[in-house]
This record gives sequence, structure tokens and C-alpha cells, in this order.
Amino acid sequence: MRTGVRIMDAMTKKPVCASPDISVQDAAKLMRKRHVGSLLITEKNKLLGVFTEHDIVRMLAIDANIKKTKTSDLMNKKIVSIGPNEDLYEAMVLMNREDIRRLPVMLNERCIGLITLKDILKIQPTLLELVVDKIKLRH
Repeated sequence: MRTGVRIMDAMTKKPVCASPDISVQDAAKLMRKRHVGSLLITEKNKLLGVFTEHDIVRMLAIDANIKKTKTSDLMNKKIVSIGPNEDLYEAMVLMNREDIRRLPVMLNERCIGLITLKDILKIQPTLLELVVDKIKLRH
């Protein structure tokens, strides 16, 4: 079920990036200031991981120190990415399979953007069926 819309046409072209040494507290402040739900953790233009709202919740649940804990201690280091010329449907299938809501967009081992579930549903609301099916399976 191809949509005819490429990732590069829907992605955020300037995702918010942060250093692996930034504290969880500073990361949360940055996320709030920039109105985003995740940060790409990079060092010397290399993508190291993705830090999300979920990581903050997980950290609070274990009662860790938000001022001393670094994003690199909590971020997801398993990077699942997609290429810019892939179809939006492929991103949706990949997100569904990996149980994630965002994908770094990579070209020649360089991160050039970020595609989120929200980005996809804004452009292709018919793909909402995949999300609804996933929610039904969880319950």
C-alpha cells in the first residue's frame, strides 16, 4: 500500500540534536523549549541514539537524579532508521514492527532528518488504520 509520498517530503529537516553529556533535566528543558518529544543524541555529526519523553518517564520511575543522569545513560542506542526516498507507508510499517514513534532519516550514514508518527498522520491520515490495529492488539 504505497502512498506515493517520500519520507524526505514529510520529515522534519532540522531535528533537535543534543550532546550525549547533556543532563536529563537540561534535555527536558530543551525538549520543552523546542516543543519536541525527542532529541537526536549526536557527537561530531554521528548519531549515537534517540532520547525521548518515554526515557524521562522511565528515569523518574526509578527515582534517578535528573540533574546528574546523562541522556546517554538512558537513550535508545539501537538506531532504527529509514532512507529519505522510502515511501511513508514503509516508515509506518517499520515503526509498527519496532514499536517506535520516530525514525531518524539517514543518507550515507549521516542523519538528515526525523520522521515521526505525527508527521506521517498529518500527511497521510489513512495510515491511522495501522496505528488503530496496533492499539487493538495491545489490549
